[in-house]
Amino acid sequence: MIEAKNLNLYYGTFQALNDINLKLPEKSVTALIGPSGCGKSTFLRTFNRMNDLIPGVRIEGEVIVNDRNIYNKQIDIDQLRKSVGMVFQKPNPFAKSIYENVAFGLRVNGVSDEKKIKARVEESLQQAALWDEVKDNLKKSAYALSGGQQQRLCIARALAVEPTILLMDEPASALDPISTSKIEELIHELKKQYTILIVTHNMQQAARVSDYTAFFYMGSLIEFDETKTIFTHPVKQQTQNYVTGRFG
Repeated sequence: MIEAKNLNLYYGTFQALNDINLKLPEKSVTALIGPSGCGKSTFLRTFNRMNDLIPGVRIEGEVIVNDRNIYNKQIDIDQLRKSVGMVFQKPNPFAKSIYENVAFGLRVNGVSDEKKIKARVEESLQQAALWDEVKDNLKKSAYALSGGQQQRLCIARALAVEPTILLMDEPASALDPISTSKIEELIHELKKQYTILIVTHNMQQAARVSDYTAFFYMGSLIEFDETKTIFTHPVKQQTQNYVTGRFG
């Protein structure tokens, strides 16, 4: 469902990803770990072509999503980003009501039936574990929500267009511990329906939320395995050193 084959990525002359080969199990959570600047977020962004927005980016190899190489010229990037949702490090709600934040993607994708939109907004907010907190205030500005609620709203917004894959770039790093816990519980629920790829600097979080872990270092994939194995019996010494806090 989601795979990188011989993937190399360059920012100008700098090579940020080195020959990455990784196949991700579907309906599971894969954590990307490694020190700052090791290529985690760059790799994450290859799956919805967000790196295309950066001048001078060049990609070699293949990225397979739903049985297609998404770097083929025939790929409709808008459709790709509909099937591959993205949640960023800091909550980024639109300057709209709570309701319209979630409805936005549906309207952009041509849905005009208000009954359908209303039903999908409610369903998405429920999936994001936010419905009970906002159902009586849907016309309020999204900016009135707390940081943790805003992040769950952004998750609901991503889910509204019914993706199959959800990318999360440090989704809880800007949140307090209680909000972080809610996001982690939500990830655990969402993996029943979605394939989730999460970048995190928090080793404890990676251990809690993920089924599989990929360790990156200096643009290379050092090791990939079940999370339990990575944290207790890694094969590579570099992995051992990183997960035990000897560098990072």
